[in-house]
Formats: sequence, C-alpha cells, structure tokens
Amino acid sequence: MSGFDYVIIGGGSAGCVAAGRLAADGRRRVLLLEAGDPAARNPETLRADGYREAFINPRLMYERFSTPQPGCGGRSIFLGTGRGLGGSGSINAMVYLRGSRADYREWATPGWSWEAVAADFEGLEAALDLHQRPPTEFTEACVLAAEHAGFHRLEDLDGGALVGGLGYERMNFSGARRRSSYVAFVEPLMHRGNLVVETGARVQQILFDERRRAVGVRYTIGEAVRVATVRREVVLAAGALESPKLLMLSGIGRQEELRRHGIPAVVEARAVGAGLRDHPNVTLFFRSQAAVDCDYPQIYGFHRVNPASPLPPDQADTCFVMYPARSSMREATMRMLPTMALSPRLYRTTPLPALLRAAVRAGFAAPGARGFVERLYGIVVILGKPRSRGSLRLASTDAAAPAIIDPAYFDDPEDMETMLRGVALARQIAAAPPLRRFGSRELLPGAQSRSQAALRAFIRRQAMTTYHFASTCRMGEDAGAVVDARLRVRGVQGLRIADASVMPGVPVSALNAPSMMIGWRVARFLAEEEGEDGDVKALS
Repeated sequence: MSGFDYVIIGGGSAGCVAAGRLAADGRRRVLLLEAGDPAARNPETLRADGYREAFINPRLMYERFSTPQPGCGGRSIFLGTGRGLGGSGSINAMVYLRGSRADYREWATPGWSWEAVAADFEGLEAALDLHQRPPTEFTEACVLAAEHAGFHRLEDLDGGALVGGLGYERMNFSGARRRSSYVAFVEPLMHRGNLVVETGARVQQILFDERRRAVGVRYTIGEAVRVATVRREVVLAAGALESPKLLMLSGIGRQEELRRHGIPAVVEARAVGAGLRDHPNVTLFFRSQAAVDCDYPQIYGFHRVNPASPLPPDQADTCFVMYPARSSMREATMRMLPTMALSPRLYRTTPLPALLRAAVRAGFAAPGARGFVERLYGIVVILGKPRSRGSLRLASTDAAAPAIIDPAYFDDPEDMETMLRGVALARQIAAAPPLRRFGSRELLPGAQSRSQAALRAFIRRQAMTTYHFASTCRMGEDAGAVVDARLRVRGVQGLRIADASVMPGVPVSALNAPSMMIGWRVARFLAEEEGEDGDVKALS
C-alpha cells in the first residue's frame, strides 16, 4: 500500500485519537494498523457493561508474563494489555483520570506542564462525553469512612490536587455505550476513504532510507507480507510494552542488544526499553452485612502514606479503589487465577488454564455463591509512584514473540514500605464507623495477618499489575531521551512515538486519559508542522 501521509502503528487509546484527529478533515490520507480484531468481532468492547466479558476474551488481550520477580516471591506476573481497536481502553473499567499537577511537573519537559496540557485534555473530554456514575449507599459509606480516616471529599478528581482526596471519578461512557478512543475518534470515520484501518496487522519493522528517515512500514496480515509507504511521518503508538520492541526490531536501541540479535543498527538509543514503570497492587477483601449496591469501581482516592519519601509534599504516592466484587469478581478470578496458579510454561502449553476457568465458572454458579459475592467488596491499594525501575529487551527477532519484561516490582525497598503503609490506611478506612455499620469483616489478608512480616508476605504473594506500563521510550530534553518534547524520535526523521512509553514518570493514577491526551497532542504537533510548510492549517 502506498501514498499515505501518515501511518499510525497501534489502534489503541492513543493511536485511535491520533488517527481520527489527523483524518477528520479529509485532507490527509491516514493508515491505522492494529494487530487485533475489528470492533464488530467483539461487540462487548462497545458496551459500557461489556468490560466483564472483554476481560476474559482471549482475543482481546496480549498474554505476557514477567521474568521471575524476587520482590513477589519469585513469581512470574501476568502482564496482559488490550488488543483490538481501542486497545486497553476498550476492555478496562472506563476510569478517566488526568493525574495530578505534580505528575506533570515531574516530567520536567517544556510544553508538558499541567497548565500546558489542560486545553488538550478539555478538547479530548468534550469528544469523549464523560459521565459519573450515581452515588449508592455503598459508595457513600466508602466516602464517609475515608473522611474518618483522613481523606477529604473531592468533587472533581481532575482538578490537579489529589493528595488526601477521594471521590467519584469520571468514566468514558455515554448511556449504555462505551466511549473508547475508537468509538469517539475512529468509528465515525470508518466510511471515509482517507482513513484506512487494517486489523490483524502485525508490524514487523519500520523502514528507513539512507538518510535515516522513516519511509514505510513492513507488516503481515496472515501469511501475506505488505509494505505501506509514507509521505510525511510514522507514528508509533503500540504501547509501552510493544513500542520499544518495535523500535529495537527496526534498529533503534542499545547497540549490544541489536548486535545480539543480528539487527543492523540505525541509531544508538540506550534508553529504549529502560526505565519501565508500573503500578503493582494488592486487594484487601471485606464482607458486608447486606448486598453491595454498586456495579462499577467508581470511587478513587489518593494519599501520601509515606512521609519519608523524597516526593514533593503535593504528590500522592498511593491510590485506593473501592471495588464491589459483584462488578467483575467472577471474570477477574477466571482471568487471573490460572496466571497465578500456573507457571508460564504450563499456562501456555497445557489445557490447565481452560480447566481452571471452567472450575471457577462452576464455582460461581454454585448455590449461595451469588449471595456471597454480592456482599463482598475490596479496597485495592495501588503503589502510585514506584521508585523501582524495570526493563524490557528482545526475546527474538520474531515480532510476534513477547519481549523479556522485568518490571522489578519492589526492587527498591521504599516501595514495600509504601505498600505496607497503604494497607494500614485501607484497614483504617474499613474500620471507620460508616463502613463498620455497612459491614467490614476482613477476609483477606485476615485478622491473623497483623505483623509487618505477615503483611510483607501477603503483598509478595498477592501483588499483581494494574496494567499501567510506562516510560520505556521516555521523552526529555537530554541527549539520552528517546523522544523530544514534540515526540520526535531522536537520531532519525519522520518517526514519532505517542503512547504511555514516552511518559518520563508514571502518573499516580490510571494511564488511559493521559495516553489519549498524548495521542491528541501528537496530531496537533503534526498538523502545526504542516502549517509551517503552508500545506494544512493546524488542528485546534
């Protein structure tokens, strides 16, 4: 395929925003390449209540495992991410959070402060048509209990000041329909001839000419090998676990890593795949006296639980989510139990995962199970500002092979200290009168787990990813940064990265909203630079 102004690699949260924005006025020819399915094949990705089914649909998630994690008792942790149009934003619980003012100050990159990105967030939010879920008896009990434990109610979680705040987050749904980046930005343009969407497209390599300018993309659909040529630029938006892998496969990375796989070097970029950050979490479970009257995790709180941390005073270090088990407990167990009970080898090569999922399904169908689940809720404790830094490197030159991923959970001892303090604060919330009256009998880790040693063991045994991978192709002004402030890959021309991999630090909150904002901005940057050439007016 030839003659595209832009090729966008990755139809996820950021890629769909970038593709839709660039194609909207009809004057640019845009190719969007997505490895997963068209949305119509998995209609649960289009429904607001479909995330339960989407989470257990194997076609909608990359199934990867970490290297064994010493900080998690030697376990290999499941590191799945969404695949298909809309990416993780089509299978998540629709949480929309910008993050805190301090998160963007930490990025220390000109043009990326809280104030600088505010207009981009506002434009994005107008297109998404965000809503809050209404309060319920359970959610109000959670808010009041948190206030007893030292939080204050926040009416707007996107105002920039999060420390000590808790409230109802906005969600990207409208009526019964999910408002993912695909639904908001790409679906309305699918009939347009200037936007070409290829699904089932596995990108093998970004192609460069002798001047180190990106001139095309090689990809496969089934057994067919195709090449798309580009007149202007390639935008890599495959996510923090795929974008660095594709850079390395295309000759951009650490020289020794490229040499190890026989990949001709285009440019040395030592930060590619380095600095990986994620939010590990654990969940404390409680039994209420009556059914929990809430179907979505809609209450989020943020606190600074570790005063010894070197973070600035206005930066929260921990996120708390009030989780009603009825919302997705069965599906979460079906998805996660096999990944935690089996080694990666057994998970990939035996029928045991399917057998375990069938057993879970049968267990939840047993008499009494529904009533038990309806009276169960969790407080999820998320390490929001990890100090540990992981890494990612190639396993092979096969683009379909997962990278070797080491998130280095709890490698820095301060992370465990912060998690311990977060667990203690979660217990304070559950013990406060409003939740105690509602019902808060602790089931996990349980009353017997009181010592610091017992709680450390609980965290190491139960910690899992929150699927918030970032920072593997960081932006910055220094020569070691992979991309500059306008998301251009250093050392080459015609290539930008627009996804969570460019974040110099991981925000304390969920990454879907900041990722979409990055997709919004890259489209604006590209259009502005066209305007400098006198071709096309910049996007507003």
